[in-house]
Amino acid sequence: MKIFTLSFLCILLALLACDKGPETIAEDTVFYNGKIYTVNPTQPWAQAVYVEEGIIKFVGSDEDAENMASENAQFINLRGAVMLPGIHDVHIHPMEASSENFKFILDGEEEDPENYASVIANAMQDNPGNGWLLGWGHYLETVLGATRSPIAILDDIAPNRPLAIMEQTSHSIWCNSKALELAGITTNSSNPTGGIIMRDASGEPNGILIDNAGNILIDLALAPTSATAENDYRGLIEYGLPELAKHGITSICDARTYWKRNHHETWKRIADEGKLTARVNLGLWAYPAEDDATQLAMLKSLYQNNASSLLKINQIKLYSDGIVHNTTAAMQFDYLVDYFEEPTNNGLNYFSQQRIADYIAELEPMGFDFHIHALGNRGITESLNAIEQSGTSNGRHRLTHVEFVDPADYPRFAQLNVTADAQVVGDFTNPDHWHDNDYLIGAAQAENIIPIKSLKDANARLTLSSDWDVSSLNPFVGIQNAVTRAPQDISLEEAIKAYTINAAYVMRQEDKVGSIEVNKEADLIILDSDIFEIPVTQIGQTQVLDTYLQGKKVY
Repeated sequence: MKIFTLSFLCILLALLACDKGPETIAEDTVFYNGKIYTVNPTQPWAQAVYVEEGIIKFVGSDEDAENMASENAQFINLRGAVMLPGIHDVHIHPMEASSENFKFILDGEEEDPENYASVIANAMQDNPGNGWLLGWGHYLETVLGATRSPIAILDDIAPNRPLAIMEQTSHSIWCNSKALELAGITTNSSNPTGGIIMRDASGEPNGILIDNAGNILIDLALAPTSATAENDYRGLIEYGLPELAKHGITSICDARTYWKRNHHETWKRIADEGKLTARVNLGLWAYPAEDDATQLAMLKSLYQNNASSLLKINQIKLYSDGIVHNTTAAMQFDYLVDYFEEPTNNGLNYFSQQRIADYIAELEPMGFDFHIHALGNRGITESLNAIEQSGTSNGRHRLTHVEFVDPADYPRFAQLNVTADAQVVGDFTNPDHWHDNDYLIGAAQAENIIPIKSLKDANARLTLSSDWDVSSLNPFVGIQNAVTRAPQDISLEEAIKAYTINAAYVMRQEDKVGSIEVNKEADLIILDSDIFEIPVTQIGQTQVLDTYLQGKKVY
């Protein structure tokens, strides 16, 4: 079969290739007449790719691809469109973003929390009963700025039903008295590891649970049932996975797999049913308040690394610290505002340096890689110290967020083979927002937040990810922001590498995907615009026309 003598057939096939429904393409397929960026430094560009039974057999010119193709091959004319390897998002929360276990969303732009009453009341009416009612969407500063106690606002709306609302960042929970009662939180309760129970002037809990204190309450509210499991399953099947494919994302790391809520079982069900449309590595959540011996035994029992499966359970997600805007990111200095009146005011630790080191020593030999939330400069230093103490050359650990990095730690990422995973999708990460938290940390500390250029210059392996649903899922917004956030910007090629081959390394699949090379699997995406030619301020508007996983069209 010759490409150039079958123009009508090629046009028809090209139109079919733009169909957005799941579809299996022919066993042998030639994509030709394209602008193919391979992320392979020895052959960065090509015109054509020949795929046979999901495996890339040739990358090069149209003519050579045509000559290699079998008689029954399908030919897809890219018409000059850009093709890239499938996008990886190695820090994402698709189940939490998709599940209907959270029943309402609050407007984060609202400045008076009293005005949330009607939304919450409507949610109670739409979801009758006496069980937990969960919502999401406010900001901590908004609730703390109320004229009344946060708990009083919710008690007026729901005096007899447990009500809990997760902040947009997921680092605090706003709840009513009934929720505190069911959680056993009283005046005499101590702060849990990695968390703070906020209190009023008289020492009574005020309905705000910071970091792990809130996580413990949500664990209670979402204790696994057939209903919660079905909500998680349906959310992923009907929304989460299709959204990934729509945005060209073919590989992800679920960055917080709550095994006590049976999240891993939901993922396994989808994989067993053959409904996965992405490669998925689960990051099992390390619970800060759990007994170490019990938890380590459980984590070891859940390890799963079948090379032929799209689903792997081979990562551990733990938090070193919290976040800056609620003053729980672990910093090398005291905050300028004291929200909690605790003995220290330089952030908190979910896991101490030594405890992280102990977990690495126990779990890295099993095959687990660590995905460590480390946002403040003290948290980052302590996490690197723990990896230096217990990690080996076999580990592929990474620190995520890396917002405030001590310059002395820049070279340590490369020295320790630790990947720096950054999120620059959200507007709040752009330089014009760097000084939003000056009132908490001072102007001098707010320069060069998320220093991706400095880390890259220090030879750190860099990945970019979304932290969806804290930020947008769209990787092209992340790419645009990465190349425009001077003075901490990187090149377009570096940004693409961070979303592809570097991330594939983190997922231990760089031998299979992450670049368009012979003998790799055909995870491929086709774009509607040429991101190498359009103004960089328009990259974020890029749409994905087609997404292929193992040579099969999933979008």
